[in-house]
Formats: sequence, structure tokens, C-alpha cells
Amino acid sequence: MSHDSPKGQKSSPFIINRGHSIGVCKHVSSASTYIFKHRSVLQIEVFLISFNAKVAAMSHLCDFQIHINGLQTFFVNEEVLSTYAGRLKKIIKQERRRSQIKYSGIEIEDFPGGPDGFELISRFCYSNGRITTTVSNVSLLHCCAVFLGMTEKFSTNNLLKQTETFLEGLFDWSWKEILVCLKSCESFLNYADSSGLVDKLICAVLAKIAQNSDIGSLIATSSSSSSSPETTSGFRVSSSFKNTPESLKPSSSSRAWWFDDVSILPPKIIEKLIQSLGAYGSENNNLILTRFLLHYLKISAQRKKGNTSHRSSEFSGLADTAIHGVILVGKKVFSCRALFWVLRIVSGFGISREYRLGLERLIGGMLDEATLDDLLVSGHDRGVYDVNLVIRLIRVFAKSEGVSVQKLRKAGRLIDKYLGEISPDQNLKISKFLGVAESLPDTARECFDGAYRAIDIYLESHPTLSFEERSRLCRCLNYEKLSLEACKELAKNPKIPPRVAIQALISQQSKVTTTEDFVHASPRSTATASDHFHSHSHSNSHSQIVLYNKGGVGVDKDSFPEESSLDTKLNLQRMQWRVVELEKLCREMKGQMSRMVKNNVFSSSTPTHGRALPRLC
Repeated sequence: MSHDSPKGQKSSPFIINRGHSIGVCKHVSSASTYIFKHRSVLQIEVFLISFNAKVAAMSHLCDFQIHINGLQTFFVNEEVLSTYAGRLKKIIKQERRRSQIKYSGIEIEDFPGGPDGFELISRFCYSNGRITTTVSNVSLLHCCAVFLGMTEKFSTNNLLKQTETFLEGLFDWSWKEILVCLKSCESFLNYADSSGLVDKLICAVLAKIAQNSDIGSLIATSSSSSSSPETTSGFRVSSSFKNTPESLKPSSSSRAWWFDDVSILPPKIIEKLIQSLGAYGSENNNLILTRFLLHYLKISAQRKKGNTSHRSSEFSGLADTAIHGVILVGKKVFSCRALFWVLRIVSGFGISREYRLGLERLIGGMLDEATLDDLLVSGHDRGVYDVNLVIRLIRVFAKSEGVSVQKLRKAGRLIDKYLGEISPDQNLKISKFLGVAESLPDTARECFDGAYRAIDIYLESHPTLSFEERSRLCRCLNYEKLSLEACKELAKNPKIPPRVAIQALISQQSKVTTTEDFVHASPRSTATASDHFHSHSHSNSHSQIVLYNKGGVGVDKDSFPEESSLDTKLNLQRMQWRVVELEKLCREMKGQMSRMVKNNVFSSSTPTHGRALPRLC
């Protein structure tokens, strides 16, 4: 800044950043940086002497300090600014009476636009009330003029009159200019709102939308919208959970041409826009606005990953408004996949518990239409997937009225697939696994093979489970609904506790009589087998339980009367006796194994003579 400024042109304000030891004028800062980097020590000293002389000369012109929002200090001429800013003149007088210091300073907090806003005001005052007004800065200039009382009372060439004149042509601006001006209000929204500027700009936005589409569609009720042919054809059937489902895509370009453009606005301004249409919160009964909010939240979620300028709580009101609109039309408009897409979008914005439960009830009632991909919602805790959500959805579905057996079984097959998908998760607790598996009644599964496969995967992925935990995990199985192949695999599975395997084999006994898939041994042959088992249970040989298939080797079908209830009763009694014997044998083996491990008996060179494990086939 030069002391000898042109005649009629006041010097620019001297600016210093708070916390810096040396003040640097903006128009000489780049030159000083260059000199410090590329000149000798002598040249630097000469520059500093010259610079200090200029600062001393400016002290007569910049006689007052103004601290703006605790961020920056401006050295200005009191008389120049007081000529145009009435409130500033009043503040300076009050401060001088309080401090009794001639050349003191003041602090202004919450100045519109911060240092940038005050710099614009300073340039206006130092330019004899002239400044270039554009759609990008008119909002800030207007709010600063209102804040500092820059009215006709203090100057005929006042800033407030200039900005109001510029805003009179608002409705003649282009669509892009209106949005740029509205977005510029973000950093000083409270001032722009209180001055009525935001409402004017929102009216201009709606006017532009009305010029290119039917503005009545924005205030039509959802009932009338959902009955229209366009809604019926444009809002059904989803294509992919990763992208916007077809059921949410606009039915025509004329209805949604403004979605992307308006999405650049911050959430608080969007709230004002929705409120101006009388469709905020529980008042939202408009399908088009619901679609726009979902579109806006989707884009905001993508921006939020790399931008933290807006907190999630700022979107919560918009998310609740969108969910209310979704719940209002329900499955008449949204497919099951589309509802899961909505849930994924809004879950990151802190929606209220009431609306979350409402959306979950809507999804839960359609769970039989879901796919495995729909259920794989990312978890918010340590787990990979949100298992608690699926448990809640299953319970809603199970308690729904009018659910047919076919729908139950379809959901049961889906849940078994889901169990198999989440089982490898190392952070998945047994209680969560059982919560999913046991949320549906037994009638939902024709066969429990899928549940057993999921248990097998879980045991494989969690090898450190104790005997009790593995037994507890298997409680969700209905052994009578296991197929023969699955039962054989379970009996041979070393990860399955022996008692569970025996219970599964016993359950197959009931199938032998009812389905003729198996045949029973006669009393004589059974007794012989029992004696054979008893003698071998006290020896070092293998103890076995063998279920022979129909037509097996060494079996005479005619010697097994199927209608004899006495034979069936005897067979069950002997089978129960075998279970007791095997449990006793397992306890003995467990004790022997513990002692052998304790005494370091196991080695590659030492033969073992302990009792062998029973083979279940």
C-alpha cells in the first residue's frame, strides 16, 4: 500500500493475521516473500527499512484496529468506515467511552462472512462507495450492509440500496445464477435468512422450476401422484441394490431435470426449500419431493466420505422427511429391493427411532421378496454385517398376519443362505448366530440341511470354541428334519460334540418306521449286537453304532416285522442304553486324554494304548 495514493482514492486497509509477529499488506506480501527467498542479507535489511517506513506512514491513515471473528485484524481509518457504516460508528464511540483510549481497537464477533465479508466492506468504503456487485457476492454484501447499518441515513450512495437494486432483477437471472447466489449464503445463512434473502432466492428457484415443469406436481398429494399412470409405470421394480433402483428413477426427464442442480445446496437451505412447500417432516405427502430427498441424500452420502464440512445430524430432518414419504406409499410404489436401498441411504444420517422402526416394519413385511444381497447390509459396529437389523426384520416378518407357509419357507431358505454368508465373520457371536437361526419357527424350514452347513462353516471359522459353546450352537437344529446325507456328515464331523451326533442319529430312528427308508434289527439280532457292543465297550477295540440301509448286506427284510410296536419299543430302549454307554465312554476318554497330555504321553515314538474314539457312521 502506497502512502501517496491517487487523489480522491483512499488508501486500502492494512491487514494483519492474528498470531503473526509481522503485519504484511496484501499487495506487498508476495513481493516480500520473493525478496526473502532470492536476495542477500543487505537487500533484505534495505527492504525492511523501507517497509517499516511505509508502515509508519500508514499509521496516520490506519488509526483503528478491528478484530473480526477472532481470525484477522484490520487496521483501518475510522473516519472512512464511519462515513458509510452507522452501526460501526456507534460501536467505536461506545468502545472509546468505555476504555478512554484514543487509538484503541474493537472486536466484532459473528460478522457475516468473517474476514472476507469485512474486506469487501472495507474496499467499498475506501472506494468512495463503489464496488463491483455480482451474483456471487451480492448476498454477502447485502448481509454485511444490514449488519453494519449502511443505509441512506449515513450516505446517499449506501451499500444496502445498491444491493437491493441489484436483487430486484432476481427473477430475470438465469437458473445457474440463482443457485450460485443461494449457495453463497451457506457461511452466513442465519443473517441471510433473517434478512429475508433466502426466502426470495427460494421463490426464484421454484419460479424457474415452474417455467420448465408442472409446479403443481410439487404440491400434489402422494395419493393423487401414486394413482397416475406415470407413477405406476415409473416407480416399480428395482434393478440393483448398488445403484438407484428403477423404482426410484424419474418417470420423465421434465419432472427431475432439477434434481442434480438443486443437490449442490447445503442441507439447511434444502430444509428451507421443503418447508416453503409445506412438506417437511410428517407433512410430507408428496412423492416427487420424496424422490428428490432420496436422490439428495444419496449424493450427500457419497460426498460425505471425503468431505466433513457437514455433520450427519444436519441431514437427519431431511432423512426423516424422506422416510415418512416412503412409508406413506409403502409397497404400492417401492419394491423390497428399493426399500433396502432407502435403508442403506438413510442409515448414515442419524434418523429418529420412530421412522427407523416404521421403515423396518415395512421391509420386514416383505422379507420373502428379498434376496441375499439385500440382507448383506454393512455393520456399524465390529461386525462385517448388520446382523441385528436382520434379526429385527425376521421377527417382524414372523409376527406378520396372513403369512402363508410358502412365504415362510421361502424366507427360511433365504435366512439359511444368510447364515452361511455371515458365518466366517470372526466377530460374529454365537448369540447373534442363534438369534438369526431361531427367529423363524420350525415350520419355515422343510429341511435343516442349510442350517447345518452354516454351523459347519461357523465351527470351521471359530476353531477355539469350547465343548459347551459348540453344543449350544447346535441347539437350533431340528435333527428330525435333517436329510440322511446331512446326518451322516454331522455324525462324522469331528467338530460336532458326540452327544449332538448321537441325538441326530436317534432322530433318524423315527424315520425308519414312518418312511421305510431304514429297517430295524430283530430282538434277537439286536440283543446279539447289544452283547457284542457291551463286551467291546470294556476292551480296546472300536465301538460302533451302525444304521443299515434297506437292502443292506447281511440283512433279511422279512425278519423285521415293521408293524410290531413291541420291536420298535425295544429298539428305542436299546438305543437309549447305547447313548448312556457312549456318554460314559466319552467321559472316560476325556479323562484319559487329559492325563496323557498332562504327563506328556503323546510323542511320535511312544505307542498309545488308550481306548480309541467310537466311530459313528
